[in-house]
Amino acid sequence: MVQFDISKVMEYLPHRYPFLLIDRVIDWEADNYLSALKNVTVNEPFFNGHFPGQPIMPGVLVLEALAQATGLLSFSSMDDGHETKLYMLVGMDKVRFRGQVIPGDQLIVNVELKRTMRGIGMFECKALVDGTVVAEAEMMCSAQERDT
Repeated sequence: MVQFDISKVMEYLPHRYPFLLIDRVIDWEADNYLSALKNVTVNEPFFNGHFPGQPIMPGVLVLEALAQATGLLSFSSMDDGHETKLYMLVGMDKVRFRGQVIPGDQLIVNVELKRTMRGIGMFECKALVDGTVVAEAEMMCSAQERDT
């Protein structure tokens, strides 16, 4: 089992608070799969408005956590060059929300690279809380050169 902490996550991803949605990688195999976690706390800024009195993590942010995990898998699989690239979400299919994510949950995101075609990675993605799938999607992402 290969793990890396928030420092390594921040080395690979350009996202920062409050938009960095991965706290740690808990398992990873280059060019194959990645599992990561997000500790969901009541202090998250989106809980103030979604929804007062009944905080629920927005589904689009669960999907964003999955997309960030695809970037981590791709960048951590590269020998070098990730510093000059952004990993952009280019498509989502078969998106399903199956449960809610609330404060105190530990969101586990699993992404698996299914294939790469013309520079676009195609991933099978699942988000889980306590072993139960709360969201799933097929995502397509592509590495793009950063504007300097």
